Amino acid sequence: MKIFYAVQATGNGHISRSMELLPYLQQYGQVDIFLSGDNSHLKLDAPIAYRSKGLSLYYTCNGSLNYWKTAKSINPVALSKLVKELPVEKYDLVINDYEYITAKACAAKHIPSVNFGHQASFQSMKVPRPQQKSITGEWLLKNYAKADRYMGLHFKNYDDFIVTPVIKEDILKADPTDAGHITVYLPSYCEPQLIEIFSPFKDFRFEIFSGQSTAEHQVGNIRFLPVNKKRFNESMISCHAIITGGGFETPSEAIHLGKKIMAVPIRGQYEQCCNAAALSGLGIMTVEKIDTGFVSLFQDWIHNWPPVQIDYSRSIPQCMERLFGN
Repeated sequence: MKIFYAVQATGNGHISRSMELLPYLQQYGQVDIFLSGDNSHLKLDAPIAYRSKGLSLYYTCNGSLNYWKTAKSINPVALSKLVKELPVEKYDLVINDYEYITAKACAAKHIPSVNFGHQASFQSMKVPRPQQKSITGEWLLKNYAKADRYMGLHFKNYDDFIVTPVIKEDILKADPTDAGHITVYLPSYCEPQLIEIFSPFKDFRFEIFSGQSTAEHQVGNIRFLPVNKKRFNESMISCHAIITGGGFETPSEAIHLGKKIMAVPIRGQYEQCCNAAALSGLGIMTVEKIDTGFVSLFQDWIHNWPPVQIDYSRSIPQCMERLFGN
């Protein structure tokens, strides 16, 4: 069997998931990867058959989307050419992890595909949403990467086509400890803003992973580290708590480890607002915006909010069963 696997490279979550799934997919045939996007801090540690800048999201330094940079990066002529040239018709199975060009190519060439991943779960209205829904956000989640079949991933089995999160093997095998530090990954904030946010908490040690950091360095009670899979795993496994965005992979891994979590969704990114609603429903603190009230929110969270733990160890076998029917 020849398998075409389209991986979105906006953020790190899609790449992290693909690296875990690839060895399992390769048991069913030859897998060719199409990597689309250019603002992930992780490298995909596997041969890439096709590469494109695709469509990517960009962020400001203050916790929100950079709409101008995102819009400026779109090249309609180049995208149209890629849609025509992408050889999806040569494959027996097309798996699409929320990638626009692959979806358009399959539609144009009448090739069936599977939309597999977290965004696929939003085809169901049973998946939690924020109180104020976004018409544009809902449309994008349902139409950005349309497919013939959907297989979603989410924190819970909200619907019959949804499986729980894919967790990295290093996390599945880990024996969690508590070294006292707080792990932080907020990719929509820059180092000066992160120093301003966390330096006032002198009684706490923070390990902050930043795309701006090229080498490890210390600023008072904050240790800045480059985004690195192995080092991030070690920090999260041994942390007391974690503060992260409203993404999917990192909160999922922290839940599996039973770590205390605070989620700060990127402002203007509707999917993250939906994830925040789901995390809140699980009993996890979510913060809409880091502002002058953050000090009291942090103190309440660190002293009063218990961790939430869910075992996600069966997720990958369930994914393979759903994809290949055995």
